[in-house]
Amino acid sequence: MGRPGQAVVGIALLVAGWCGFVAWRWERFIDLQVYRLGASAVLDGRLYDVHLDIADLPFTYPPFAALVMLPLTVLPFWATVALASFASVLALAVTVDLVLRGSPPVSRWALPVVTGAALLCEPVWATFSFGQVNLLLMAAVTYDVLRGERRGAGWLVGLAAGVKLVPLVFVVFLVLVGRRRAAGTAALAFAGTVALAGLAAPRQSWSYWTSVLWDPGRIGGVGFAGNQSVNGALSRWLGHEAGTLPWLLVAGVLAGGSLLVAAAVWRSPLPTARPLGLCLAAVAMLLASPISWNHHWTWAVPTAVALWLTPWRWARPAAAAWALLFFSHAIWWAPFRYDKEYAWGPLAHVSGDSYVWVSVVLVAAVALQLRSDLRRDVHDRAAVDDELRAGRER
Repeated sequence: MGRPGQAVVGIALLVAGWCGFVAWRWERFIDLQVYRLGASAVLDGRLYDVHLDIADLPFTYPPFAALVMLPLTVLPFWATVALASFASVLALAVTVDLVLRGSPPVSRWALPVVTGAALLCEPVWATFSFGQVNLLLMAAVTYDVLRGERRGAGWLVGLAAGVKLVPLVFVVFLVLVGRRRAAGTAALAFAGTVALAGLAAPRQSWSYWTSVLWDPGRIGGVGFAGNQSVNGALSRWLGHEAGTLPWLLVAGVLAGGSLLVAAAVWRSPLPTARPLGLCLAAVAMLLASPISWNHHWTWAVPTAVALWLTPWRWARPAAAAWALLFFSHAIWWAPFRYDKEYAWGPLAHVSGDSYVWVSVVLVAAVALQLRSDLRRDVHDRAAVDDELRAGRER
């Protein structure tokens, strides 16, 4: 392990030590508490009946997620927090490293610098403060997609979808970029998580797929400022929950278009084609999901890195603006909580829905750039053909 790698481990140890101390002294990390609560209840049939006392939070994930979380019940809570935080920093570094390796060469110190700086990014900070698993899932998906040439590619995407369903979007992305075998592997791996949970916890599995999954009230308020999805932004603009049909129409167009742009980027000759395509597919996933909490937007970090290294004239200023937004905590500038979001004025929507707006603008800008590049390539090929034809005539 070189010095950059040692620096990353040092950062991980510092974060783990601080988070473990906070958990020992004040506890909190409420989402990690929910994970532990679900793991302790999954084998005795109470998975979707228990609630965390602190905030009356239920377990909302597939039963496979509760099975995965079983090891969390063994250690004291502070030790679990420290271990999860250490693993999350390393997962963040793995994601950044994979994006850097798929881009033009940069300084080897870029990895610890970006990893350390990213800890201050609002979605990353929120992931640690809640004790979420988003960074671990992001690393698994990134590795599986960017290292797709290896045998068995796709199974990590399937396992990630077994924990939180939204990574299933990457199955569609793999199909669009021609990796049908990996897509099939991902689908089979996901089906395996469903089958395993069905065998281990049949009653809870039946409850989840027939009832819990379709109850948005269990997840939280759709209009809450922390929900940075198309559904959340649309609901806040309407002044009430948007409903299924409007959400499907708007989110379907935006997310579907984003996936198509992501696939086009992946197939382009850009030196950052695959990392940037992957990140745009993640943006599509976040726009499409009915609930995309702020801490789900950890994908903002690899997106900024990939965009910064993309050789378009506007890419670096855009990457800087993108990063500035996600460091600014802008979604919390307007009044929030207790349905205050439904009374927002236009200026409040600008900041309060900013993760959604900036994502739509980014996808549109990339689409226009791809169109411009394609036209230029066609023009250049036509010019070369004309010169060849003129040479033959001479």
